[in-house]
Amino acid sequence: MKIGFIGLGNMATAMIGGILQKGLMKSEEIIGSNRSQAGLNKVQDSFGIVAARTNREVAEKADIVVLSVKPQFYTTVIAEIKDVITEKQIVISIAPGKTLQWLHDLFGKEVKLVRCMPNTPALVGEGCTGVCHNALVTESEIVSVLTILSGFGLASLVEEHMMDAVVGVSGSSPAYVFMFIEAMADEAVAAGMPRKQAYEFAAQAVLGSAKMVLETGKHPGELKDMVCSPGGTTIQAVRVLEQRGFRSAVMEAMDACIEKSRSM
Repeated sequence: MKIGFIGLGNMATAMIGGILQKGLMKSEEIIGSNRSQAGLNKVQDSFGIVAARTNREVAEKADIVVLSVKPQFYTTVIAEIKDVITEKQIVISIAPGKTLQWLHDLFGKEVKLVRCMPNTPALVGEGCTGVCHNALVTESEIVSVLTILSGFGLASLVEEHMMDAVVGVSGSSPAYVFMFIEAMADEAVAAGMPRKQAYEFAAQAVLGSAKMVLETGKHPGELKDMVCSPGGTTIQAVRVLEQRGFRSAVMEAMDACIEKSRSM
């Protein structure tokens, strides 16, 4: 089996790195194309993948074709490759807001289609990817796709109507978390901690807290209560966050993100 990437940006690079690191495929089984020759050369040098001269060549040679270009280029790219895509191939889209029906209409024929929404932590092997597919993709094929996508983190099937929520809760959310880490580090610096150490402490606190949610199975509220000793420091911080509308701000930000995804 061969997998092809049309577009070799950060997300495609993360996917390729995960696939190779987990030994799911060999480098010679991965083919890629890119608008920039320099970008293509960089990925080829890093991973030893096969370099394609055109997007059409990727579509002709790959069993699974990943459309990893920006959403505004989908119409052009699909027009280039639709005539050579067969009923046996699987096409994976990573574009937010672009539905299976929208993709089907661009191809103008029956094609095995998978939509997924990865996020940037895939670059360090800790991605989170929501996945949905059309009826032409078989059960064994979606298992293969999920195995590939699990090469750089968690991959989970969702109903297509939930994909916009996936954008809000995982696709875009690293930006919110980075802002939270930055804000915590800024205040640590204000209290006298060196900047580099402040970022390390803040980031590790977020990492450790996330692992506690995933590994203990406890409700986040229960874990929060475990930290809030009676009359202690933490409950005072929680009180201020509640006063300033912390939860509401996060929910409103996610709502704006989800609505934008729906309108794309």
